[in-house]
Amino acid sequence: MAGFDKVVDSYEQAMEGLADGMTILAGGFGLCGIPENLISEIKRRGARDLTVVSNNCGIDGFGLGVLLEDQQIKKMVSSYVGENKLFEQQLLNSTLEVELTPQGTLAEKMRAGGAGIPAFYTATGYGTEVGQGKEVKIFNDRHYILEESITGDFAIVKAWKADRYGNLIYRHTAQNFNPMAATAGKITVVEVEEIVEPGELDPTHIHTPGIYVDRLILGSFEKRIEQRTVRKDQE
Repeated sequence: MAGFDKVVDSYEQAMEGLADGMTILAGGFGLCGIPENLISEIKRRGARDLTVVSNNCGIDGFGLGVLLEDQQIKKMVSSYVGENKLFEQQLLNSTLEVELTPQGTLAEKMRAGGAGIPAFYTATGYGTEVGQGKEVKIFNDRHYILEESITGDFAIVKAWKADRYGNLIYRHTAQNFNPMAATAGKITVVEVEEIVEPGELDPTHIHTPGIYVDRLILGSFEKRIEQRTVRKDQE
């Protein structure tokens, strides 16, 4: 990787500098648009006491779920438990700290962090457990709670296509939390399905500018389906 060229040749290079106790922001929603190979590299490195910020924690045996197996994650900041039995078990027996956050609030926490905004007011969560202990203000006769933004030591992101300068395009719903996460990491690492030369991407199609990207790697992906439902005549 030199100058504007963000491409690295290995996942070991991509996650260089990862250490115990760091905060990692991870794109994805369920198993859609997850940086599955970067997660596997975190697993291989054995980093522990991690705080992971992501919509959910994958499923048992795949995605972020693999990091629960050896209790590499100390704290999850998530919107829901999802289909992960181990996540549920560790939450209930208090071996994993979990901060459940409404999805829109979680997205805005990352977006605000990437924009340099330390906190923001939202009506979401007022009067519930989400709002307990948080500052409250009234605007136009409505109550709002103060939510602090989120940044991370690493952001791990999955995109569809990129140029060597790190300009990113996401594909359909696989965009989800990835653009917000990409802006809020001190080191943002992105894995993609295709890398093209600078100038080959239509500038109007770029979702994340390369200024946010530190490292870029070409990967191949399993793209599991979390739940698949078909008609009986298609079974």
